[in-house]
Amino acid sequence: MVPQTEWKIVLIDDEPGIRKVTAIVLEDWGYQVETAENGEAGLKACAAFLPQIVITDIKMPGMDGLCVLETIGNDHPDMVVIVMTAFGDVDTAIRALQLDASDFITKPVNDQALGLALDRAKKRYTSAKKIREYTSRLETGWSSATETLMKKYRFQEQIINRSMNGIIACGMDDFIRIINPAAQEMFGVTAEQVMGKKTLKDLMPGDEYERILDALKSGRYGGKDRINMMEVVMQSSLGQQIPVRVSASVMFDAGDDNGLLFCVRDLREMRRMERVMADQEKTLHQDKIMSLGKLAASVVHEINNPLSGILNYLKLMAKLLDKGQIVEKQDKFSSFLDIAISEISRCSDILSNLLTFSRKSPISYGPVQVKDLVERCVKISGHKFELQNIELHVDIEDRIPDILADVNQIQQCLINLMFNAMDAMDGPGPVWLFAGFDPGKQQVFIQVKDSGKGISQKDLPHIFEPFFTTKDEGHGVGLGLSTVYGIMRSHGGDIRVADTSEKGTCFVLEFNKLV
Repeated sequence: MVPQTEWKIVLIDDEPGIRKVTAIVLEDWGYQVETAENGEAGLKACAAFLPQIVITDIKMPGMDGLCVLETIGNDHPDMVVIVMTAFGDVDTAIRALQLDASDFITKPVNDQALGLALDRAKKRYTSAKKIREYTSRLETGWSSATETLMKKYRFQEQIINRSMNGIIACGMDDFIRIINPAAQEMFGVTAEQVMGKKTLKDLMPGDEYERILDALKSGRYGGKDRINMMEVVMQSSLGQQIPVRVSASVMFDAGDDNGLLFCVRDLREMRRMERVMADQEKTLHQDKIMSLGKLAASVVHEINNPLSGILNYLKLMAKLLDKGQIVEKQDKFSSFLDIAISEISRCSDILSNLLTFSRKSPISYGPVQVKDLVERCVKISGHKFELQNIELHVDIEDRIPDILADVNQIQQCLINLMFNAMDAMDGPGPVWLFAGFDPGKQQVFIQVKDSGKGISQKDLPHIFEPFFTTKDEGHGVGLGLSTVYGIMRSHGGDIRVADTSEKGTCFVLEFNKLV
């Protein structure tokens, strides 16, 4: 994967750790790299460094990645842009592609995905450069009429060759006459292999081609002789089936059928993202069930205490009834009854909070009161802290703005951090839970700080990676912090380690979307 030395990249990301690690990888692959911490600095670097490729995060304070992409498209149309997006943020990624991004990769960045995206970006840049050089040579010395004709041809050629979708045109004999680079890559063929030698039917399994011809005749998908967004299955040169969405139109010349224009949108990446989203939902629920299992023993103990008290008071009330003393000891009887009712309500609250936490429900964003959220998490997990002889200190500032979030997912994040704090303790000691608001940043935050032994500098860069864990086998699979990271980024927020040392670790949840 070692590129030519002249390949230059500008990397834009507001997270120093990602900038540093990604730059090291790119430089190790032989690229010249300049980094920038925000969109404005990135555009200045592009103007000064003149890279062929720009890699930018989408969500950044100030100028976001989409604005950077649009500005580069206007000011530096030759530069190829790859966007990085948080796990599962499909809508933003699609918007980036609509703004002519070369590709997108998800965070945490996978080296293989980054390498593939760079290979595609280089191909796109090289192809565009060859087209520019070729057309420039043709234009030299030609007449103005020929130059005008070539401009029209070049414009049409770029529309076809630079299209993200596959474009195929067939003649009256059904043989392929035009196939653009996107379609060649999609089906694993070259123009020389198919032009004048293969038909559309050769790129389709079974009776899919007959289905398309029938749709053209019937007018069910946009009118007669036209198809608008019909889903069919095509196949690569190796026989691999490819789900696609096609639009097609019969071409006419002087009223006669002159061939077929075929536009193909590859749906494999979209299907993959749908599977990723479904898998993420399963992972979130599995992580919640793991946390629920940790709560089970403490909840049994917590309910057992009020139930024992209720049983004792009911026995005393039964004795008063047996002795016929209910009238003269009515005050005592009423007192026993009030205590029993209070303890039953306490059991009901415990079970209600536990059921709310365990219930699998669809993602629903709405106003969330931080004080209520923290208190609910404390009610759910407070007794577990008591069983482990850990002091939980809770401090919540007044007048914290509501956040826009899915309450169940954020509750899962906070309980994960609280359990991690407990697991980090070697024995008795304090854990601090603090919620507040930073008016300068317009940001709500929740801190969870333990008094354990801290995180080693060797492990710190990896703690948000899926399946990374420092716990012994059987005590966790390493999904907790990566799950919290994914939830927070999907909410437009963040999780970070504010401090870690031999005196403990402080994790911070940061929320930027306020109501």
